[in-house]
Amino acid sequence: MHRFFADAVYLIALLFPTDDLHPRAIAIASEPGEKSYVTIDAVLVEVLAYAAERGPHIRRQAVGLIDDLNLDPAWMLIRQTPALFDRAFDLYRRRLDKGYSLTDCMSMVVCGDLGIGEVLSHDHHFEQEGFGILL
Repeated sequence: MHRFFADAVYLIALLFPTDDLHPRAIAIASEPGEKSYVTIDAVLVEVLAYAAERGPHIRRQAVGLIDDLNLDPAWMLIRQTPALFDRAFDLYRRRLDKGYSLTDCMSMVVCGDLGIGEVLSHDHHFEQEGFGILL
């Protein structure tokens, strides 16, 4: 089974047909074969923040997407813990020359822990840490 890390940009692209990355996100989701996905609650915070000012219909869609992910056995949601925060903050501290967000750092730590090498994102920060990006 192939395991991917899902970044906010992927989830947003799935959610919005008008998003430039929507066709690519749908194509990846539709590819044959067994797949599993991992994301973190901080990524979901980013998705909800993106939807927040776009009206009740979009907010409802975002809530529905997250509800669906929580029910889908192909998806694993990693919750933030004090230990994850500390490890991500340490990576952030060590990469002050980069533009990484703390969410990026948490995502990278989780990917490293789970041996995930491919990220459903277009964020070059993941490439800078040695991950493949697929959008």
